[in-house]
Amino acid sequence: MQTADLQPNVVSDSGSLASPGPRKALAGFFVSGVLLAFLGAILPSWGHHLLADYWMVGLYFVALIAGLTAATKIASWLLTRKGIGATLSISCASASASLLMLAFFSPPFAAWWRLPGIVLLGCAAGVLHTAIFHAISPVYRHDPAATVNLGGALFGLGCFTVAFLISRMFYTYTAASIQIWLALIPGFFAIAYARARFAPCAVTLIQPPHAVWSELRTPDAVLLSLVLFFQFGNEWAIAGWLPLFLSQRLGLSPSTSILMLALYWLALLIGRIAAQWILPNVVHAKLLAGCVLAAVFACIILIATDNQFGAVVGVLLLGGAFAPIYPLMVERIGKRFPDYHPGLYNGIFSFAIAGGLLAPCALGYFAGVFGVGTVMGLPLAGSVIVFVLLVLAWLEARLHSSVQPQ
Repeated sequence: MQTADLQPNVVSDSGSLASPGPRKALAGFFVSGVLLAFLGAILPSWGHHLLADYWMVGLYFVALIAGLTAATKIASWLLTRKGIGATLSISCASASASLLMLAFFSPPFAAWWRLPGIVLLGCAAGVLHTAIFHAISPVYRHDPAATVNLGGALFGLGCFTVAFLISRMFYTYTAASIQIWLALIPGFFAIAYARARFAPCAVTLIQPPHAVWSELRTPDAVLLSLVLFFQFGNEWAIAGWLPLFLSQRLGLSPSTSILMLALYWLALLIGRIAAQWILPNVVHAKLLAGCVLAAVFACIILIATDNQFGAVVGVLLLGGAFAPIYPLMVERIGKRFPDYHPGLYNGIFSFAIAGGLLAPCALGYFAGVFGVGTVMGLPLAGSVIVFVLLVLAWLEARLHSSVQPQ
């Protein structure tokens, strides 16, 4: 894979989480969580819980994908010419600017006016992700498990924070004021990164689509990619649409429905932290199967319930069931494909991220045709598909081990 050297004029960091550069870069995962979870949490503040314009909500997520896609070229250009610190600072400043733009075009402006701001938000998040993963590459090679766990915890904390803050400010501040307050978070990080110094690092150029597809040639790679594709889709379908579903299906207040989203993120965060203690003591295949079946049961609860207690139980169970699946799959991929980096655009993870992004977009269409109840129907079907794929992956692994030379 081709590389290009970064500009010098930086201080040296060792491949350790004790180094200041990687620690500061890892903190950017908190901002990443804030940015990517923002759209699902802000929709009631834009009045969409009172409307049935589901296609417009789906279009919001299309705009977010467009920004993330555009970021791949922009990030490579910035990293090679400006370095890691400047790229981190520019991405955070752009994120703050996008939130201020969205604040200006909050209702009563038409929803169309918010699309450019969402594109800029997605672009800022994409550039931020790329810069973070380049900055933490030395510590990832030194201790992959600790790096992934800490980065995931910070990302989950950012997702929880934005949902919790919006839920608490819903009746106190206007939509524009809420977004102005939120813009301070990436703005603070932009200033911090502008003053930081990072060690020189090789910039990994983004793989073209044909290279990504070429990595999905073996049956095990295809199966693992499909599992992550549908699992990411399940998680982000809930993250993008849960407040609207609870408000329109159960009649919960917007503040309460956004707080339920915060509980979902909290259950995911705590579940993934707890999974690190559970994994060494349980059979992984049984844990995976149990989590997928629990997710199916949680979706059924949310479809069938007609009260807030049932919604709380379903949301907490769903978040807890989803939590261990990703760490388990990353561990398995790391054993079968040791060269894969879960943050860079390798075939398996590129395909998985696509699932997470496409699911909320698809729900805009399905909800418009079949009603808002589809919001839970999609992750329910996705969880069943994940279970079937896990069985196929287990069979393939048994076959693979049986044909290996002793």
